[in-house]
Amino acid sequence: QVQLVESGGGLVQAGGSLRLSCVASGRTFNNYAMGWFRRAPGKEREFVAAISWDGGSTYYADSVKGRFTISRDNAKNTVYLQMNSLKPENTAVYYCATPADYCSGYGCSWDYWGQGTQVTVSS
Repeated sequence: QVQLVESGGGLVQAGGSLRLSCVASGRTFNNYAMGWFRRAPGKEREFVAAISWDGGSTYYADSVKGRFTISRDNAKNTVYLQMNSLKPENTAVYYCATPADYCSGYGCSWDYWGQGTQVTVSS
């Protein structure tokens, strides 16, 4: 059973930074891509960033390029999302996800999800 547990959310002022973490268990972590998504109040869930199994390829939503960085530490079964220059519109519940099958990180079927961590950016 694949389990994903996010942490690192919180309240931050606009312009500040947060680093989210997601620890995976239940299978060989370094065989699979990982992704971050978010759901803002009253909006649908949207893609934020993804990373290939070896960290060699990363993908970002246009809205976060240059401010957010996804990375992974396969020795720790952990994927990170470094978020800089945060804006109030980045307020959302952030989820990590991983596909059931091999995928590069782009256009994956995201089959397993964590419970989410709340990020609130005050103006």
